Amino acid sequence: MSDILRLEFLEKLKTYKDKHIIKVITGIRRCGKSTLMKMFRNYLIESGISAEQIIFLNFEDFDNYELLNPKSLYEYLKPKIQKEQMTYIFFDEIQNVTDFQRVVDSLFLNEKIDIYITGSNAYLLSGELATLLSGRYITIEMLPLSFKEFASVQNPSLSLSEKYRLYVEQSSFPYTLNLDGDKNEILDYLGGVYSTIVLKDVVSRYKISDTKMLESVVRFIFDSTGSPVSTKKIADTMLSTGRKIDSKTIEKYISALQDCYIVYEAKRYDVKGKQYLKLLEKYYAVDIGLRYLLLGQKANDTGHILENVVYLELIRRGYKVYAGKIGDMEIDFVAQNQEGNTYIQVSASVRDENTLQRELRPLQLVRDSYPKLLLTLDDDPTADFDGIKRTNAVEWLMGI
Repeated sequence: MSDILRLEFLEKLKTYKDKHIIKVITGIRRCGKSTLMKMFRNYLIESGISAEQIIFLNFEDFDNYELLNPKSLYEYLKPKIQKEQMTYIFFDEIQNVTDFQRVVDSLFLNEKIDIYITGSNAYLLSGELATLLSGRYITIEMLPLSFKEFASVQNPSLSLSEKYRLYVEQSSFPYTLNLDGDKNEILDYLGGVYSTIVLKDVVSRYKISDTKMLESVVRFIFDSTGSPVSTKKIADTMLSTGRKIDSKTIEKYISALQDCYIVYEAKRYDVKGKQYLKLLEKYYAVDIGLRYLLLGQKANDTGHILENVVYLELIRRGYKVYAGKIGDMEIDFVAQNQEGNTYIQVSASVRDENTLQRELRPLQLVRDSYPKLLLTLDDDPTADFDGIKRTNAVEWLMGI
């Protein structure tokens, strides 16, 4: 299968082309960052940019091993930089280069150099890079395939509901589309991705010695999708199985997992008090396939899976996403952007009247005039309950 054209991200790169600002593309391993840069390189060539103006280096390619030294890299680049024309430099997985930020900072001094870099963890935006390049870079955070992207390459004869089932049963990592839905091959592939992330990005970078405990924490978080979680609760659960770990260590683990984009956090927001809370965050997996990999059939929770998918879609659409609290009730998501809040409840089905009323009640307590949505998998016509719009979640994911 040919690569899916990630139009949303490609358009962002086009917008920033030739702007004197460093483009930093981040996201979990194998989500499509390298492919996006290759697509943009092809766009440049099709736009009339000559091959001599483009330098593309993948620092996970052993052919570039000697260039992992910053001085060697800079010496390699100098004679290739154009004097009169723009030079487009693509650094893929640049975190593998020692002191890479100093090379980038030096290149940035030349206004005829347009720089694009990718990396698989938030380390790119921490420490010296943020200090050296403050105000001189923008980030484009990639995720694996959205449902809309996934659905666009499925058999046209399938219904949206059937495509959604495939989406949550398989994986959103782009390469898995080449595996023709073979569940064993998909799990083998995801196992490799997971091992690489845990061992290379988490364990080695953050010097974590107890890998079994780390995986237990990941399993706990994945199993708690959609539920408020505290580090104390995780520690108590581990202790109940005879394994001792303190809250600070768990905080370190969770922070590392977030830095490597395998786990995303929704902090809590008090709707009435209009303040952000520091306790009982919710966590979501970057890919439902990874959740199946670790939890097996235990992960087959339709409502929480849908909630996970909706959370990631809100992130893709540029929202900051919080878990809402109003009185003693919970709102699944308070999605915030420059236009204000959108309040969202997620439920597999609300055809049962008691379930419907339970899901509506928190939204009914919200007194402002911002949009309120109830997203379900029910294949029913859109309905309005005094300003609360109930709609089919799969259609919402497609932007319908």
